[in-house]
Amino acid sequence: MWFIGTTATLLLLPILAVLGTQVLWGLLPFMMLTVGGVWIALRQTYRTGQTREELVMDRSRLQIRRNDPGRPERLWQTNSYWVRPGLRNGPVEAYLTLSDGQREIELGAFLTPDERRDLCDDLMRRLARLR
Repeated sequence: MWFIGTTATLLLLPILAVLGTQVLWGLLPFMMLTVGGVWIALRQTYRTGQTREELVMDRSRLQIRRNDPGRPERLWQTNSYWVRPGLRNGPVEAYLTLSDGQREIELGAFLTPDERRDLCDDLMRRLARLR
């Protein structure tokens, strides 16, 4: 709300110079489009930030539950003994996958490359301890 208000206020400053002239009506639609575009972009950013992955591990089972906005929940479950994390160059840098030999899934798509590398190392250590 503050960001949109500040944007609108800053856009009003040039409008004040043309207040009462025909130029105002030419600039006003562009100002409204700018504020509307910022509002839509912020709303989309908040919506995509709601992606969530939940990983549960024990000696016999590894389960990943992924929730994306506007999509049904996805669930992947396998025996944790067979799971192998891997990093490779894929659609993104440090593409993190988990494989059980039959299926392969992507993990941490919303993380930065460094965070995916750290997560891969952490998963390798924890899976080794479980075995």
